[in-house]
Amino acid sequence: MKIHPLITTTEALAELCERLAKAEFVTVDTEFMRENTYWPELCLVQIADTNEAAAIDPLAPGMDLSPLLDLLVDNEDVLKIFHAGGQDVEIVYNLTGKTPHPIFDTQIAMMAISQSEQIGYSNLVEAWLGLTIDKGARFTDWSRRPLTERQIEYAIGDVTHLSKIFPRILKRLIKTGRGEWLNAEMERLADVENYRSDPNAAWQKVRAPNRNPTVLGRLKALAAWREREAMDKNIPRGRIMRDETLADLASHPPKQQAELAKVRGLSAGWRDNEIGKRLMGVLADAQPLDPSEIPARSSRGAPLGKEGALVADLLKLLLKIRAREIDIAARLLARSDDLEALAAGQRKDVAILKGWRYEQFGRDALDLVEGKLAFAVVEGKLKMAHIDDIGSSPGDEAVAHVDG
Repeated sequence: MKIHPLITTTEALAELCERLAKAEFVTVDTEFMRENTYWPELCLVQIADTNEAAAIDPLAPGMDLSPLLDLLVDNEDVLKIFHAGGQDVEIVYNLTGKTPHPIFDTQIAMMAISQSEQIGYSNLVEAWLGLTIDKGARFTDWSRRPLTERQIEYAIGDVTHLSKIFPRILKRLIKTGRGEWLNAEMERLADVENYRSDPNAAWQKVRAPNRNPTVLGRLKALAAWREREAMDKNIPRGRIMRDETLADLASHPPKQQAELAKVRGLSAGWRDNEIGKRLMGVLADAQPLDPSEIPARSSRGAPLGKEGALVADLLKLLLKIRAREIDIAARLLARSDDLEALAAGQRKDVAILKGWRYEQFGRDALDLVEGKLAFAVVEGKLKMAHIDDIGSSPGDEAVAHVDG
């Protein structure tokens, strides 16, 4: 594979992308910094196909990334390969308002052919290529220039190794017939709604102090205000105010700005500065949260209760058994909220009762909650068995089941 010198001009980038546009797939990775900013600062882009690889310097004077971005978001003929690519996709979205498409994530794919929940890149390379990655440059400040040869070599390795691993993973997926299982997961990764910053939805990521509509209304208003302040200043939202302080203010709002000096997590300056004044204005204008926006007490709005919680625990055990049997990551097969919804009696809009998940797990999960399936210890191994089949199993068995 040909490794190019660091690309620092738009002309060289355009020539590279013109060639890569003819490839079946490209592997992509980015290096960025976001410790001190709200928006991630793109510092390096690495890209490869099976013939060539390069690192691109977006900080080079006069660099225009348009040829690269056109390849990633507008060329539907080239598959874009990432590993744990959520943050890489976010960067592309921030630059274009679009996401790379079509897309494939090898971390997600590994969940369909192994029990690896979130395999790291180093472990992926070791598992498929038998290579150990030098992690010495992992904590590089990628915004500093010039970059060393070692740093560039380390960065390009992320895409050259991936270009060799992807075809092998694809071959395994085809052999097992599980490629279609991943279609929805890949489309979800490419969904622009995952990356759109909506200040009015920011409160949903803050642990709600209680379910009082007035308190939640203040929380929503404060979280939206904090998000806009962070965006405007391009600093992490936590630099404006931590979640705990936000929730405390929503529950116990000060009556006057001077009282902000007594709030844990705020400096004394908030008593008379402009940001404190803006915060007080937000509190004064906050309206109670609409009842339709109040989150449910538990999954899907269905309270579990003590017995339901026990059923959910049995479903989780069933999930572990089935994931082990078919060699798949339990997280891909089912999520906790689906199990809790099923245990609570929910039958509509539950992912494990649809498509391939129903065939592989949902049918048995439904049988379990309806008392048709039991756990049996057969020859020292925990297995699941239908009630009608237990009597014919060899050896002594210990059985546990759920009555419908």
